[in-house]
Formats: sequence, structure tokens, C-alpha cells
Amino acid sequence: MIKISQNVTIPDEEIDLSAIRAQGAGGQNVNKVSSAIHLRFDIKASTLPEFYKERLLKLKDSRINKEGVVIIKAQEFRTQEKNREAALARLKNLIEAATIVQKVRKATKPTRSSQKRRMDNKSKRGLTKSLRGKVNDR
Repeated sequence: MIKISQNVTIPDEEIDLSAIRAQGAGGQNVNKVSSAIHLRFDIKASTLPEFYKERLLKLKDSRINKEGVVIIKAQEFRTQEKNREAALARLKNLIEAATIVQKVRKATKPTRSSQKRRMDNKSKRGLTKSLRGKVNDR
């Protein structure tokens, strides 16, 4: 069981874990041992609250397919147990990240004094640059 928050948990039955052979280098052992973990989690069929489901399905994440199934492949460790823990941790992080609500940005205007300061600085800088020009002799 994965605990997402104090009152939200995911039962183990909803998460499909399967061991597969890892890709990449590993010598002779890579052809014999299935140490990578393939995690599948169906968002629509889960017991997550509707708020969580909606936020997850709205995410533009390559790990979530069109049917609403999260697919995570963990193969960075040499043992199956560590890869299983890594896959479950990634699923938990994905769900937690989806529930964070961004603050609404309020548009603000610069104060009149800050506008005046800016314009004064611009004219002062312009004057400095104009004095750098060639001196005209009469």
C-alpha cells in the first residue's frame, strides 16, 4: 500500500508490477536475470479521489498514455527489490506533483514613483551617452 497523504492511499492490488529484463550493458548476467520492473497503474480504475484523477489525466506526461494508464520502467539498480522501490517512489512523486495547486498570479502595476525613477535614469543615461560623441569645433 502506498500512502500519498493522510487520508489517500493506493492499495497494492491496483498497481501491476512485473519483472522484465533490463536493457543495456551487464555482461552474461543481463540475459538471465529479470531485474528491471515494469509498473502499470490505471488512473481511471483506481480508488483515488476524483480530484487526483482529474489532475493526473490533465498532466502532459509521457508516462501516462491515452487510456489513462501510468507506465513506469525502473532499471537503474541491479536488484529487483531496489527497482521495485524506485518505481513505486516515482509513482508516488508523480501523484504528489499532480496535486500541487499553483498560486494564481495577480497582475500588478508599477508605482508612479518607480516609473518616474526609471524615466529619470533613462534620460540621465541618454545624456551621458550623448556627451560621448565627437566634439564639434566652430
